[in-house]
Amino acid sequence: MRRDIFQAIADPSRRAIITLIALQAMTPNAIADNFNTTRQAVSKHLRILTECELVRAQQQGREIYYSLEVEKLKEIDLWVNQFRKIWETRFSQLDDVLSTLKK
Repeated sequence: MRRDIFQAIADPSRRAIITLIALQAMTPNAIADNFNTTRQAVSKHLRILTECELVRAQQQGREIYYSLEVEKLKEIDLWVNQFRKIWETRFSQLDDVLSTLKK
């Protein structure tokens, strides 16, 4: 089942996993050591992240290492960026109001 990238990041545990593997690839056991849950639950989160292509699994010997597909995060950035322009305009307007009030 192909899932949407936003479904993947909707869960706080999956966001935490993304943060963990952002700097280095990790095995499921190493990832699970950072959570108060079962390894099976972490594996389920990893499967969803992999289905969304946010995470890549790579076999190295007997271990599987999961790493972040940084390029896939651009989809999130593109979506958020359309709202960034609105925020920046509003902050600019707020700066103008504050400058006027200071005078």
